[in-house]
Amino acid sequence: METGTTTSARYRRFAELEARGYSPLYDDWCIGISDDAELLALLDTLPPARRQPVLFLGAARFVGVPLDGFATFRSFVVARWPMIRQVMLTRTTQTNEAGRCAVLLPSLAAISAVEGRPLALIEVGASAGACLYPDRYAYRYSPGPALDPVGGSSVPALDCSTAGPVPFPQRLPHVVWRAGIDLNPLDAHDGDDARWLEALVWPEHIFRLDRLRAALGVVRSEPPLLVRGDLTEEIEPLVDRAPPDAVVVVFHSAVLAYVDAEGRNRFRGTMLRLAEARDRPVHWLSHEGHGTLAGVDGAMGRAPGELDGWFVLQHNGRTVARTGPHGQSIEWLP
Repeated sequence: METGTTTSARYRRFAELEARGYSPLYDDWCIGISDDAELLALLDTLPPARRQPVLFLGAARFVGVPLDGFATFRSFVVARWPMIRQVMLTRTTQTNEAGRCAVLLPSLAAISAVEGRPLALIEVGASAGACLYPDRYAYRYSPGPALDPVGGSSVPALDCSTAGPVPFPQRLPHVVWRAGIDLNPLDAHDGDDARWLEALVWPEHIFRLDRLRAALGVVRSEPPLLVRGDLTEEIEPLVDRAPPDAVVVVFHSAVLAYVDAEGRNRFRGTMLRLAEARDRPVHWLSHEGHGTLAGVDGAMGRAPGELDGWFVLQHNGRTVARTGPHGQSIEWLP
């Protein structure tokens, strides 16, 4: 949460810049929350980091809030606040959106091709690990190619609108190793963990819910290595565990917003050092919102050319594209 930003302003901003035109129900709920003194007072009993809109909305849905207008939402939250509060104190925002692979794929394929090696993937903030399988999904770029894994995919194709000179691959890259780091890794086999991930999918996005369920099936069939711990402390040991004949790509998406400025800059320094090392190839892909760009000291300011509601894709600290936050679009920069 930005210093000096009230809870009311935070929810209004979320409604206007993130939910509007993308989730009418969340837009309605968050505008209502921003003007409701009682709900704001309840939220303000939580630590600032636990007042996130996505966490609150997900917790209410996890507890069973009906998908109806704000009046219904408000009555439910007031009546069940102790349960919702407990979820907000014990769970974290861990959206596991496989659709983000669509905006990562061009860079992943290009890295593999340039290095002449298969990929060893490490995801920071991996949640249950669904984004560690870019080679198992089908893609439909518009305009652009359709790409399918050998033998097809059990997951609905990832649709992504495109603009600019996107370096589309001709084929999917080969992934030989998958690992992730998370403060609280989720287990795709655990019913409550899966239900929590479903609660984080925005209510109108049935296609994303279907995709999540199918992607978790992929994870269950071949579980990745998931390590519990801090991103900076665990990244180098994981890089060392990767197969030596593969090119390591460390990536993250919508993670750095939950790390303080000191932690972001420390992680950035670690990743740039690893990317510049000569003993083995390591690449870093950062996919974050404009307020959390890796590489910007303080990290809450906006870099030139960034747009509200967009994410920014960086390769080794250099911005290469702007994207939709759930992987629904990519604009490659010249």
